[in-house]
Amino acid sequence: MIIQQLHDQRVVLVNQDSFYHNLTEEELARVHEYNFDHPDAFDTEKLLDSIENLRHDRAVDIPNYDFKSYKSNAFPARRVNPSDVIILEGILIFHDPRVRELMNMKIFVDTDADVRLARRIRRDTVDKGRDIGAVLDQYSNFVKPAFDDFILPTKKYADIIIPRGGDNHVAIDLIVQHIRTKLGQHDLCKIYPNLYVIQSTFQIRGMHTLIRDSLTTKHDFVFYSDRLIRLVVEHGLGHLPFTEKQVITPTGSVYTGVDFCKRLCGVSVIRSGESMENALRACCKGIKIGKILIHREGDNGQQLIYEKLPQDISERHVLLLDPILGTGNSAVQAISLLIKKGVPESNIIFLNLISAPQGVHVVCKSFPRLKIVTSEIEIGLNEDFRVVPGMGEFGDRYFGTDDDDNLQAVAPMQL
Repeated sequence: MIIQQLHDQRVVLVNQDSFYHNLTEEELARVHEYNFDHPDAFDTEKLLDSIENLRHDRAVDIPNYDFKSYKSNAFPARRVNPSDVIILEGILIFHDPRVRELMNMKIFVDTDADVRLARRIRRDTVDKGRDIGAVLDQYSNFVKPAFDDFILPTKKYADIIIPRGGDNHVAIDLIVQHIRTKLGQHDLCKIYPNLYVIQSTFQIRGMHTLIRDSLTTKHDFVFYSDRLIRLVVEHGLGHLPFTEKQVITPTGSVYTGVDFCKRLCGVSVIRSGESMENALRACCKGIKIGKILIHREGDNGQQLIYEKLPQDISERHVLLLDPILGTGNSAVQAISLLIKKGVPESNIIFLNLISAPQGVHVVCKSFPRLKIVTSEIEIGLNEDFRVVPGMGEFGDRYFGTDDDDNLQAVAPMQL
């Protein structure tokens, strides 16, 4: 189902079953006593070599294991070419830490024991031509003990656990969207080394889902936006320069760490950028914060209306705050002002919640030494130059000015 939904991407499936060891003559003579569900039954070194080659854009020949002769060379190998997405599937792929290290996402499909047994009986009797009595004996003697000893304990390594397998459409949709997002981010990050996208988790995806939902209440929108903003701010602070510092711990030991960058300030682009100020203040006690107001004129025109910045801003590292990077025109105006005030381009870190590829291209090409930190790369812009899928007018949703009651209350004052 994942492959079907990723029809616009190149995807290959690699099965751990392809990497079973060839059985020796002695093992063949006692094949019913051989434990195919033990980690030692697999040629893990060959699997590692194959996946490493695929990850480095080199084609590989995957063995085509024959479960009747128990040989990997009974049939011609399957040629697998490098792809955008590699799905590695198998019951014991989480057992070896070297294999786990190769994975960007680890999924454990949780299925009831009776369902697993029914599927095994059907597969082994129909596809492999085995006797049902032998299948049940193998299950009791090898399969179930191996599951308890080697498979179930690896569940803790999974990034996501899916109950009901292919019937869990919600989980599969989340996985597919996550993959598509990472593919898009990876392409842009390869082009621009000054673009940083915080590592996505299903916790982050869940928060993005809530703040993008048009039915989410203002209270929840603010709560989950603040959580995401805090993550972006923390990540942005990690890109500031640090100096080494040694301290004495309560045990009398010396700890060698780092000292925070002292000369920094925040600058918010009014008004959406003001939503990010509290997170910055929570991370940096007493930080100075400047303001820039830019008026949008039509589709692309921009006009600087107001600016109030610290007098010594040229001597500071600047965290520029704006939750949405769309066309990039407002960002270019704000960054140009900071540079005009004497701030070195390399001292500016632009913090966003979401960024459209068009805006990333504009900003990164105009200011290659500036850093952009965001939590997600969007699909793009629509014909009205709005970010899609986006989250609407962020400032209105965050500050509650899109509420009908608020509008009715303001109307008499305007009259």
